[in-house]
Amino acid sequence: MKSQSPNAPDWLTARPIAHRGLHDSTKGRVENSIAAAEAAIAQNYAIECDVQISKDGEAVVFHDFSLERLTMAQGNVDHFSAEELQKIAYRDGAGAPPPLTSFLAAIAGRTPLIIEIKSRFDGDHRLAARTVAAVAGYTGPVALKSFDIDVLRVVRKAAVACPVGFIGEAHYEHEDWTPLSDATKAVLTDFSFYPEIQPDFLSWSARDLPHAVPRLCRDGIGMPVMAWTIRSPEERTRVSPFADQIVFEGFAA
Repeated sequence: MKSQSPNAPDWLTARPIAHRGLHDSTKGRVENSIAAAEAAIAQNYAIECDVQISKDGEAVVFHDFSLERLTMAQGNVDHFSAEELQKIAYRDGAGAPPPLTSFLAAIAGRTPLIIEIKSRFDGDHRLAARTVAAVAGYTGPVALKSFDIDVLRVVRKAAVACPVGFIGEAHYEHEDWTPLSDATKAVLTDFSFYPEIQPDFLSWSARDLPHAVPRLCRDGIGMPVMAWTIRSPEERTRVSPFADQIVFEGFAA
């Protein structure tokens, strides 16, 4: 496939990106909640959020596969319908996990939104399809990204107009990557999927900066690079020569 210029509008990296919103459990702002999104908007930050699939196939704004860390319920997110999830209270704040459609309506284009499509790497692409459908009519600045190149294949096949990004790191040895075959790990590590997926931006692990992949993306392709997750001003200073923007939490960026 012939390489094309990345679909990377200025808004993609114009503002620091609040990781799961500007969350602070001590102030009742749970990660990925509408309250955390509103706090980020008030401080003129962009927002990164995560989506999971509900039992009835809805995209719900939530990071974990299971509910117990952040809510008063137990069990996997996909064991509950979207309506049931909206009745499950957060542990440390008001509200409940919102459907992506409600989250988009609350943000209403006031700040850029970067949506991570979560994946178990099991070939279930319902979440990718539902997320694409949810953002199709959204008029605000929005981008989609994932660790899973199969998810990105689904998104690219849908011919979305918004930027599409890959989340990567230098090594896939952590237990989180157990579902991946050695062949898939090799493809992710050497970035050999690029000609097919042609991501518009790269979201790269801060602990793996500097690194050849983000350097080549920035300097050779003109692809913006976001660094995640930055948790201190010192870490921001360290990665700033290697990234165009940060995904941050726990301090005022």
